[in-house]
Amino acid sequence: MVKDIEIRSSPHLKRKMTVDRIMRSVVLALMPISAFAVWQFGLSALLLLVTTTGVAVLTEWFFARQSGQGNTIGDWSAVITGLLLGLTLPPGFPLWMAAVAAFVAIALGKALFGGLGYNVMNPALVGRAFVQAAFPVAITTWTPAFAPGRFVELIPSTLTLPFMQPVPVADWVAGLNLDGWTGATPLAMQKFQHLEAPLTDAFTGLIAGSAGETSALLILLCGLWLAWRRMLDWRIPVSVLAGAALTALPFWLLDPHLYPSPGFVLCSGGLMLAAWFMASDMVASPVTAKGAILYGLFIGVLTVVIRLFGGLPEGVMYAILLGNAVGPLISSWTQPRVYGSK
Repeated sequence: MVKDIEIRSSPHLKRKMTVDRIMRSVVLALMPISAFAVWQFGLSALLLLVTTTGVAVLTEWFFARQSGQGNTIGDWSAVITGLLLGLTLPPGFPLWMAAVAAFVAIALGKALFGGLGYNVMNPALVGRAFVQAAFPVAITTWTPAFAPGRFVELIPSTLTLPFMQPVPVADWVAGLNLDGWTGATPLAMQKFQHLEAPLTDAFTGLIAGSAGETSALLILLCGLWLAWRRMLDWRIPVSVLAGAALTALPFWLLDPHLYPSPGFVLCSGGLMLAAWFMASDMVASPVTAKGAILYGLFIGVLTVVIRLFGGLPEGVMYAILLGNAVGPLISSWTQPRVYGSK
């Protein structure tokens, strides 16, 4: 008996791994981080995440319908974009600005290039970069964590309408009787005042900052879960963190009073969230193993350079966007040799 041999072209799927299944897993990994943000900042953080996610999904539906792609909401990519965007914004960010950021993230960061799989940069960071330039005061206005009454009242700036001035944060904080609140994030305090927050607070999340960037421990656990399930390339976040730590180390050894320690660099700001959930974007990152390592090191080094020598205390957003831009070039440099060729 002669058996037929079926020959198919690559890629050869070894397990039942679909796009929507991967995206659902990422959403599940973001749920503990989102829950911690709500517990830390209260109703304002909840409304912020609902707004960015809802507007992102609606924008995705609108552009998919206009382009004739059908219903693409089921792949869960818009939900991830909305959640990640909300987690990178201050908890008291006005909701109308958050809606603008979510619209830009999907419209300019994704739909403009043809939808999922064609975007050249991380859509959530495209939206955040837009509001960083459009609303610089609002995006650098921080509120204290674990404020009393956070589950029964909103941060005053949450429901601020366009062209309206919210209650100053200093006046609102004064009414809460919070001693020691400076109105600055640990990154800003270290950069401009050379005061480094306790590493344990930055690692566990007992600090102020963006809604979902405070607890490095929780983000690390959720990222490791995704890596264990092989839903992301572990080389990228490990390379990002290694590049940042190795770049910060010599400066810290040179002057520990002026420059932050490598541990503080890893646990503060949005580096941990960006390394595990944004730099590892499957579409905008290199596809080769060597390329993933070079890409991650590039982002980590550039983040620290911007933090130490740039005008802003945080630089991971710009580092990833620049990494996305050079990602195709890195992939072309690190392509393995074709079998049989010289």
